[in-house]
Order: sequence, then structure tokens, then C-alpha cells
Amino acid sequence: ATTVRGSEGMSFTDQLPLVFQGSTSVPNTALRSNQKPSVDNRQSSIIASMYGNTSLATAVSEGFSVRNEVMVEMKAEMEAASRNAVSSKGFELEARRIAHLMKERYSIGFVDVGGWDTHVNQGGASGYLAGRFEELGHGLQGYAQEMGALWKSTTVVVLSEFGRTFRQNGNRGTDHGHGTAYWVLGGSLRGAVVAGEQVKVEQSTLFQNRDFPVLNDYRAVLAGLFARQYGLSAAQNEQVFAGVKAKDLGLL
Repeated sequence: ATTVRGSEGMSFTDQLPLVFQGSTSVPNTALRSNQKPSVDNRQSSIIASMYGNTSLATAVSEGFSVRNEVMVEMKAEMEAASRNAVSSKGFELEARRIAHLMKERYSIGFVDVGGWDTHVNQGGASGYLAGRFEELGHGLQGYAQEMGALWKSTTVVVLSEFGRTFRQNGNRGTDHGHGTAYWVLGGSLRGAVVAGEQVKVEQSTLFQNRDFPVLNDYRAVLAGLFARQYGLSAAQNEQVFAGVKAKDLGLL
């Protein structure tokens, strides 16, 4: 967010992720609940005044401003539902809310979707994991729909902190692994392709005889996309991912 000049970032999470921590102040708030805010406007004003003459004054003021924007968006959604409008559920609802806010103001966003630690009863073509993928897919589709014409200039990257073991464990699940796949979506991508370094999956290519190997560093992939999406130079990408060479997969 600091390196990409002229772009305003927002983290749609309870805690600010490491990628948004730096000299530039980035607001964060989760969009998973329609509950009333913990403080009302009068209390917000009192709290903001307490920080009025401190170095945190701007951050506190912006924080309450973001919260108010979110509450306005959720209120409009609830009013629409009361008129028998179609209501989304789960991550799809959250993704559509994110799209509404990003269309209005933000150009860089981050959201964390949990529930992927499938040590027990993971399932196959159907079951728990398949259900999670379906929910994630509906959310991404809903986000793209809500972005409308702006989807043409939008890029979304879906990645996991770690992969899963290649073989099933004794509890019909999988354990923490290494390599995994990244998804890249957007209205201006160059075709539906499998990109990046690949190997034939067999005994000799498994990492530690149990995991798919890490073939494409997610930092390098992101750096390549940043160079295309935002026109970042190698020096600017170095400020984001120190010591990592950008990998341009030709997707944008």
C-alpha cells in the first residue's frame, strides 16, 4: 500500500495483515456481521476527541469513518432484504460487500477466508472440502458480478499459506504440506491457462516423500502481477518483497 502510489488499501479482516503493515496507515474491518456497532456516533465523537492532539488522531478518525461506511452499506443491504430482494450467504455475502466498498473508494484489498485445515474427513469430489471450494467459488463469482464494468481492470489472487500432504492420513484427511496452487482471476486475464513451473506428480517429485513441491514462490508471482497491474519497477517490487525476483507469467 505504501509502494503503490495513488492507490488506497483496505483490509477486510479483524486484524491488519502483515502485507498491509508499514508507514502508510491502512484501515481494517471485517464484513461478516450485521450487528450494531459497539459504540454509537456520540461515543465515537468522544473517543475521537480524546486522541485529538495525539499522533493517533488521524488513524482514529479514519477508523470511525471506515466503520460508518461499512454500517451504511450493511443497512442498505438489510433494507433491500426487507423488500424480498435476493440475499447471499457466507463468503458470497462478504465478497459482495467488499466489492461495493472497493467500487466506491478502495483499489487494493485483502480478505482472509478460513476453514481449510482439513485433518479429518476432508472428502473428495464431495464432502467438506468440496463444499468449502463451492462456497469460495460463489463468493468470487459474486464479487466479480458486483464489480460490474470495473471487473475489466480488476485482478484477484487466491492463495494459501501452505499446501496439504499429497496422501491421505489415517483420519481421512490431509496434513500440512508445502506446495499448492494459486488462482488468478480478472476481467483482463489472457485466457484460462495453467501457468508457471510444473512437474509430473510422481514419487520422485514429491517433497520429503509426502508433499507437492513449491515450484512457484507466491511472492515472485505477486511481484510479477504488481509490475503489470501497477507498473511497479524492480526497485519498487524490492520494497514489497525484498530479495525476490518477480516472475511474469504473462497473465496480464
